[in-house]
Amino acid sequence: MGLLKFIAIGAAVGYGVNYLIKKNENGRSVLDDLVEDAPQWFDKVKQFAEEKVEQTVKAAQPNG
Repeated sequence: MGLLKFIAIGAAVGYGVNYLIKKNENGRSVLDDLVEDAPQWFDKVKQFAEEKVEQTVKAAQPNG
């Protein structure tokens, strides 16, 4: 049973890697798009985190 599970997981990982690096009609892969967009996502997450920290600090301050 362990060998069958190992084969299934190996096939899934292989298919996933193939999907990520396979080039589409415009010559770019999913991985290329992810790497290109990552800095923008990081900036959005950083801004979101800063807003939540500010909201938490305001909520924690006493009202008087």
